[in-house]
Amino acid sequence: MKINVDRSFLEINSISDLNRSKSPGSNFKISEVDPPDFHLNKFFYKQIGRKHRWIDRLTWGDKKWIEYVENPRIKTFILKDNNNLAGYYETIRDLELNHSEIAYFGILEEYFGKKCGGYLLTQAIHNLFEEGISRVWLHTCSLDHENAIKNYLARGMQVFKSEKINVEVN
Repeated sequence: MKINVDRSFLEINSISDLNRSKSPGSNFKISEVDPPDFHLNKFFYKQIGRKHRWIDRLTWGDKKWIEYVENPRIKTFILKDNNNLAGYYETIRDLELNHSEIAYFGILEEYFGKKCGGYLLTQAIHNLFEEGISRVWLHTCSLDHENAIKNYLARGMQVFKSEKINVEVN
């Protein structure tokens, strides 16, 4: 069976357009995963993506995951609540255009409603601009969490492209 899905591409082109969200508490910290650890990426991808039809990487073996996370254009950041994993995001940098895609972004379910998503996105965008990136973009769709696009828009991102696609569901 096929279903119709709305896909939106959003961008932000200046740190001055960023509408910041406060930290949910002093116990929350964001850090880069360095050295890369494919187990973390794989964990978050499966845990967050299982309810939102993230399926493109489910067939990846360990070798493919390792190659991906060790690509120097890829960076992964995790949000922790003390020592507990709370969320993550992955960025893919386009060094020629000086842009960065937030390729994957999400919060674990037990942290929904605790203002973690707004904070994590604020820090992701802020840090990319601080590193000299001139444009941050991402895409989302109607299969993602219902608050995903609301969070992106609330942080100051603007839709630059929308499309309808058909997705096969089993």
